[in-house]
Amino acid sequence: MLEVAGKIRVIEGCRPDMLPLDELLAAGQPALLKGMVRDWELVQAGLKSTRSAMTYLRGHYNGKPVQYSYGGPQIAGRPFYNEDFTELNCEVRRGGLDQVLEEIAAHVDDAHPPTYYIASLLIDGSLPGLRVGNDLDFAAHGVQAPPSIWVGNRVTASCHYDEPNNIACCAVGHRRFTLFPPEQISNLYPGPLEPTPGGQAVSVIDFADPDFERYPRFREALAAGQSAVLEPGDAIFIPSMWWHHVQGLDAFTVLVNYWWNSMPAYMPAPMYALYHALWAIRDRPEREKQAWRDVFDYYVFGPGSRAGEHLPQAARNLLGPIDENLARQMRAMLIGKLNR
Repeated sequence: MLEVAGKIRVIEGCRPDMLPLDELLAAGQPALLKGMVRDWELVQAGLKSTRSAMTYLRGHYNGKPVQYSYGGPQIAGRPFYNEDFTELNCEVRRGGLDQVLEEIAAHVDDAHPPTYYIASLLIDGSLPGLRVGNDLDFAAHGVQAPPSIWVGNRVTASCHYDEPNNIACCAVGHRRFTLFPPEQISNLYPGPLEPTPGGQAVSVIDFADPDFERYPRFREALAAGQSAVLEPGDAIFIPSMWWHHVQGLDAFTVLVNYWWNSMPAYMPAPMYALYHALWAIRDRPEREKQAWRDVFDYYVFGPGSRAGEHLPQAARNLLGPIDENLARQMRAMLIGKLNR
């Protein structure tokens, strides 16, 4: 197995009703929350047997069709790309959760099974009642973090980042997490922005067999990486924008995760700004790009109050704090300018 330099720090004694959110966010580092959800009903069912865990999930399923990825044995559990990165190596299907569970069960003893992967399925929409015995108390912190469930076999989610903060709970089976700080992006060789295996750009490196001749900077990423294997009942905190590579290590795996943003809902996703910058700035002459970098440093990446601090309060407008009303005005202005 690929070795990284660091180990994810471990926090003992966590409980679902005592989330250390303030501590986690203040540290800004990944953390393994050892045994935090060990008493969940789903975890206990999975510790009995794969069949018990599947039966438990069926008991909460409301019959709504779910979307899942399917790939033949040749993809070796890794939803990814074809050789020229123009298409995915798996297909998206729709069906019943009970059907997907039956197909996973039919191949549970196969050395090289097909890949089945239900990703980011909102629990409240398809498994109502599951949260009664399997939940974290985000409401006590005033945080909206509706849980999603991930169901599959030995699936590898290629290294990627997400904008929100994330607590992922290993409910059934074991998972290996390998994490890298945001500044390692160039050493992880991101693939296309579209299409993507899961909605987010992923590293093109095969962690099971890295080609260091083709991707030499990956060694630098490994020197900055952190890893941990989660047992059933463990959880992990992944800070916003940290890259993470996730491997399901057992023939049946279930994970429950909670994403939440540090900003109000009226603030748009920064990814839209990246697309716009690619369009508007990237291909300009180098001197112009440098000038725009200075402009962005002044208005965006420097102290939030700097650009407007020399102006009277009434004149700051977009240079002052952005509230929900100002956010609506900015959205309308941008839509109008982009539609010209």
